[in-house]
Amino acid sequence: MNDIEAAFNEYFEIVSADTPELLKEVFDLRYRILCVHNTFPDFDGSKFPDGLEHDEYDDHSVHILLRHRPSDIFVGTTRLIMPDRQHTERKFPTELHTRFFPGFALDTSSRQQTCEISRFAILSEFFKRKKDQAATPSTSMASAEKHNRRRFPHPMLALVVGIIRLCAKHKIYYLLSSMDPALNKLLGFYGLQLNPIGPTVDYHGIRCPYHVSVLDMLERMYRYHRNIWELVTDHGKFWPADLSSLRSCQHRSADTIKLDEYARLLG
Repeated sequence: MNDIEAAFNEYFEIVSADTPELLKEVFDLRYRILCVHNTFPDFDGSKFPDGLEHDEYDDHSVHILLRHRPSDIFVGTTRLIMPDRQHTERKFPTELHTRFFPGFALDTSSRQQTCEISRFAILSEFFKRKKDQAATPSTSMASAEKHNRRRFPHPMLALVVGIIRLCAKHKIYYLLSSMDPALNKLLGFYGLQLNPIGPTVDYHGIRCPYHVSVLDMLERMYRYHRNIWELVTDHGKFWPADLSSLRSCQHRSADTIKLDEYARLLG
């Protein structure tokens, strides 16, 4: 077990929100992050008088929570909006609210193996220093986080661990997302970056549409960020090191532009 794995296992736990009680925790956490703390623009808390932020995509998504073990507090959450296999023409939010470069499209086969990362959010109190905190349970959480960060780089990495493992469970080979370019740059430090497929737009803040082959991402991590690959796959338990057998299951869209074309389109 490498050091980053040891830190992850000591400080974090990925929890599948697969019960009504845990889903309520998801919606409550999202309300506090998105509506109360206004982490993302344009979220109106008055639309959720019960204090639970939710939308029409939640019933068609799988959700996870990030638990901070030392404080036993949920500090992050995200969801994967799953493909609608009954209504194959149904579009993902990124398709509806952003623009793609000419030449990029999700064809019928790849759409069924694609999910969208959405509501990727971490509680802002988790980043505050102890001197900025009141004497509440979050005080010890912030103090512990200051020490933990020396060993584990960023809590968003812990959420991505959950995302990649969910992809293995649900046989998802492509990820789509509308993301702050700064977050994608941060993901790139660990080999987890997605490929830009369109220009930036104003959609809950400045966002860019992104897409990536999960298998390509895993191969990149295995080659250049082996410690992250070991963490994300649990040493090959969730995704094998040799992906050749899975390549035959991954339908590559003929309409999907190649990586070198992304650079050209971005200038």
